[in-house]
Amino acid sequence: MFKKIKFALLVLLALLSIGLYLIYDKVETYLSVPRIQTTELFVVSAGSNFSRLGNQFIEKGLIENTLWWKITGKLYPALTRIKLGTYQFEKGANLRDILVLLSQGLEHQFKVTFVEGSTFKEWLKILNKTEHLSALNQSEGQLLSKLGSSTLNLEGLLFPETYHFHENMPAFKIIEKAYLHQQQVLAKLWAGRDKNLPLKSPYEALVLASIIEKESSIGADRNKIASVFINRLRKGMRLQTDPTVIYGMGDNYKGRIRSRDLRRKTAYNTYRINGLPPTPICMPSEAALYAALHPVKSDYLYFVSKGDGTSYFSKSLIEHNRAVQKYILGK
Repeated sequence: MFKKIKFALLVLLALLSIGLYLIYDKVETYLSVPRIQTTELFVVSAGSNFSRLGNQFIEKGLIENTLWWKITGKLYPALTRIKLGTYQFEKGANLRDILVLLSQGLEHQFKVTFVEGSTFKEWLKILNKTEHLSALNQSEGQLLSKLGSSTLNLEGLLFPETYHFHENMPAFKIIEKAYLHQQQVLAKLWAGRDKNLPLKSPYEALVLASIIEKESSIGADRNKIASVFINRLRKGMRLQTDPTVIYGMGDNYKGRIRSRDLRRKTAYNTYRINGLPPTPICMPSEAALYAALHPVKSDYLYFVSKGDGTSYFSKSLIEHNRAVQKYILGK
């Protein structure tokens, strides 16, 4: 009798094992079938859970019913811990791909790009029109205060590159990240700067780098342009650079600089003021910062655009005037 019971139990255990194996195999197939036809964004809102998600997927046509959905939840409880957020379902994704995203909170990362030489005013326009990013409601003064900066404005203090963010992230987080990145880059380059530069602080290096950024079309000319401005600062010559004039004109700049603009004394008119302007005039790149702190050794005091992206460098005013005649006036 005992042998018969033992045999029956073994048979039952075998049947259960086979059944469990078949169920797991069915669930694995259920999870591995591609479900997403085209890449799309999907929002898991407050109050969502695994059960409600199954109903949503039925409405979207991703699953037929919740039978195997519920079984999946019982067999793989870790996949049921759905987290709020905005996710991107890639074309060809299966249910396992989707549930891993949602249970691990791997939200989709949007991105926004700021190019070298852009100004804070341009950054504000980009931030305010970027979708999925919360509005930047603070004034520039409030932003400076939150960042702990004592500078006059944010110009030059933000590192230009591509930043990633998740749905409804505060725009200030991007400002903060860009600010800290620029501070790190500036501190590193300032520590390794050339000796005997006529720059009193990292901030002055930032100001000079912003001018170099605006004046250089190609990377090969950056350190030569830097040498011109460094040589002028050493000699007490005015920088006489148009980008600072344009920046000082603000909205009054309409595409050209008139002689009266060059005569008007403003804080940024380097034809009228000595030394550097009070703040940077754009967000300089790391390459421009490096050039400002490692200028090529030269006797250059002037340069003029050759019209092909490169510049002609001169050591004397006479040579410079000849270059202007050739490359600007076409004589």
